[in-house]
Amino acid sequence: MRWVATVFGLGLMRPAPGTWGSAAALALGLVIDRYTGFPGLALATAAVLVAGFAACKAVCGPGEDPSEVVIDEVAGQWIALLFPSFAFWMRDFDGWMPYPGWVAAFLLFRLFDIWKPWLVGRADARGDAAGVMLDDIWAGIFAGIGVVIAAGIAHGFLMG
Repeated sequence: MRWVATVFGLGLMRPAPGTWGSAAALALGLVIDRYTGFPGLALATAAVLVAGFAACKAVCGPGEDPSEVVIDEVAGQWIALLFPSFAFWMRDFDGWMPYPGWVAAFLLFRLFDIWKPWLVGRADARGDAAGVMLDDIWAGIFAGIGVVIAAGIAHGFLMG
């Protein structure tokens, strides 16, 4: 399970293993979205969530959130990507997810994951294996909402 938790050793990269995990998740998420669309990315996200909770339970002791565990970053980053992926899928867009949607998803996810506001911080403070995953799930949700708000502002005010 350590290989799953570290995403096949990706979490051993230094410095900033969480950022490396998020960057790799972004790249793979974009490929999944390109070739399978929103449904494929949603299924992959669900699979990573299940694997992530199991891996964290297996490798994280009480109060531990080892920096090499980055499966939570993959899950959170993919949750953030689901928001623009869904928007483009609903418009029958068939191609690589356009810039800047995926850039905003990455930057906002990293911001919320590091800053840990409100529910992100509360989940992180749980001090258990589920909290390792939950803080990134909340960060991904907040990042996704941020992407939608930013797109609404850009397309509503700047394009209108």
